Amino acid sequence: MDVNTINSLFLTGATLIAISVLISRASSKLGVPILLVFLFVGMMAGEDGPGGIKFDDYSLTYLISNLALAIILLDGGMRTKVSTFKVAFWPSLSLATIGVACTATITGLMAAWLFDLTLLQGILVGAIVGSTDAAAVFSLLKGKSLNERVGATLEIESGTNDPMAVFLTVTLIAILSNPDMDMGMGFLATSFAMQFGIGTLVGFAGGWLLWSLVNRILLPEGMYSILVLSGGIALFALSTILGGSGILTIYLVGLLIGNKPTCSRHSILSVLDGMTWLSQIVMFLVLGLLVTPSTLIEIMLPALALAFGMILIARPISVWLGLAPFRSFNIRERWFVSWVGLRGAVPIILAVFPMMAGLPNAQLYFNIAFFVVMVSLIVQGGTLMKAASLANVSLPPKPSPIYRSGIEIFPTSEWEMFVYKLKEEKWCVGEPLKRLTMPDGTRITALFRDNTLLHPSGSTVLQANDTLCVLGQDKDLDALSELFSVAPIEQEEVARFYGDFFLDATISIQSVVEHYGISVSVEDQSMTLKQLAQDQIGPYPVLGDSFDWEGLHWVVADVQDNEVITIGLCLPEDEDEAA
Repeated sequence: MDVNTINSLFLTGATLIAISVLISRASSKLGVPILLVFLFVGMMAGEDGPGGIKFDDYSLTYLISNLALAIILLDGGMRTKVSTFKVAFWPSLSLATIGVACTATITGLMAAWLFDLTLLQGILVGAIVGSTDAAAVFSLLKGKSLNERVGATLEIESGTNDPMAVFLTVTLIAILSNPDMDMGMGFLATSFAMQFGIGTLVGFAGGWLLWSLVNRILLPEGMYSILVLSGGIALFALSTILGGSGILTIYLVGLLIGNKPTCSRHSILSVLDGMTWLSQIVMFLVLGLLVTPSTLIEIMLPALALAFGMILIARPISVWLGLAPFRSFNIRERWFVSWVGLRGAVPIILAVFPMMAGLPNAQLYFNIAFFVVMVSLIVQGGTLMKAASLANVSLPPKPSPIYRSGIEIFPTSEWEMFVYKLKEEKWCVGEPLKRLTMPDGTRITALFRDNTLLHPSGSTVLQANDTLCVLGQDKDLDALSELFSVAPIEQEEVARFYGDFFLDATISIQSVVEHYGISVSVEDQSMTLKQLAQDQIGPYPVLGDSFDWEGLHWVVADVQDNEVITIGLCLPEDEDEAA
C-alpha cells in the first residue's frame, strides 16, 4: 500500500465521518433515528451508491464492529445508575434469557417458512436477530424522559441479552457445520453457563481492579480516560478468549466504575461520549458499506414480512412471557417494552458469523439481518416517542442546566458546576439574590450580564438573559432547575400528567376521604397512601407509576429511596367539573 493510497483512505474515511456528523443535524427535525442516517451514508458510499466503494471484508467488519460495540457498552454501563437495578434487574434478566430464546424460536419458525429453509437454518436466522441492540437502545433512549422502570429495563436488557443471542448463534452454526457433532444438554448448559458466568466474573473482578488502578496511580488528567478505555477493551477480549461474553463483561466494567467514586470521572465520561459517537458513526458506516442494496430487493417481500412478524408477534409474545412474573409492569408498560425491541449493529455482527464459517445461505442470512435492522430502526425507532406518549410512559421533561461540569477536587467529590441562562418568564427575574430559596449547600459563584462578569451579592437583582454559575450536587438539580432552567416545567403539563391534586403519601386514606369528600368502599381507611401505593405497585415504585383504585386514578409524583413521597390524584371528569 503506497502513500497515495493511504492518504486516499484517510480522505475518504474522514469525509464520510464529517458528512455523517453534518447530516445528523437533520435527523431530529425529520424524526429519523440518527443511526439510520449513518447507515444510509454508508450505503450511499457503497457499491450501489454514488460513492461506488466496493467493500466486502467481513473479517475487518467484525473487528471494527466489536471494537465499536465494546466502547459503546463501556460508556452505557458508566452512565447506568446501579440503583436502577433494584427496579429492573430481574425483569431485564428474564427478557435477556427467556425473551431472546422465545423471540429467536418464533422468528426462526417464520423465517424457515418464508425463505424455504430447514428448521435449524430458520432458527439460526431467529437467533441472529433475536437480541435487542445496546447501541440502538442507548442512542435512541438517551435524553428521553421515560418511566424509570421501563427505561432501565430496556437499557439493562440491551446490555445483557447478547450472551444468549451469541450462544444460540454459535451453537446452531456448530450444529449446521457438523451435523454429526454430539451436543447434549450438558454441553449446551455448560456453554451457556460459561458465557454468563465468565462474562460476569471477569466484568466485576476486572472492573474492580481497573477502578483500583485508576484511583491509585497518579496520571495527567487526559490519561485516565485512555486507561479506562484500554483496560475495558482488554477485559472484553480476555473474557471472550476464556469463553465468556465480552459484551456482558465490558458493560459490567462500565457499570462498576461509573457507580464508584472514580478519579477524573467527569473527564472520562466526556472522552467516552465523543468516542461513543465516533464508534456509532464508524460502525454503521462500515455496515452500510458492506451491504449491496440491489441484493435486498430480491428478498424484500419475505424479509418485510419477517421483520413485521418479529415486531408484531415474536417480540410481544416474548415480552409478555418474560414479564409475566412481574406485577409491577402494567399493561401499557408491557406493550411499550414490546414495541421498543430495537435491532441495530449486533444482529448484523452476528450475521457475519455464518459468513466466516462458510455456511450455505450465509449471504442470505446477512441480507435478512440487515433488512430486519433497517425496518426496526425506521418503524420502531422512528415512532419511539409517539409510542411512549400513547403508552403513558413518557414523563414531563425535567428542566436541566445548559451546561454542567464536575469539580474534581478529590476522587469522591460529588460537586459540580451548573450553568443556567435566565429567561424573562422565570419568576426569579427582577428579584434580589437574597430572596431566592436555594437548596442547602449550593452557592451562586458567578453571574454574567452582557458578557461581563459581575460580583453578586445578596442585593444583586437578577435580569433576563443573565447567566448564573451555581455550585451544587446532582441531588440539588430539581430544586435549582425550578429556579433557573432555560426549559421550565410547564405546570399545566405536569398537572395533566400527575393529576388534579398532590397529596403527601404519609396521610391516611381517611384524611383524603374527609378532606375531599371522596367515597371509598375500603374498610381499613387508616392505611396511608404510601402503603396503598406499595400494595398496588410493589416494593420498588418509580416516578410516574400509576394505578386505578376505587374509581380514581393515582400517580406517583415523587419518590426518594424507593419510598413514595407524593401522590397525584386524578378526579373523575364529572367530579372535576363539579369542583
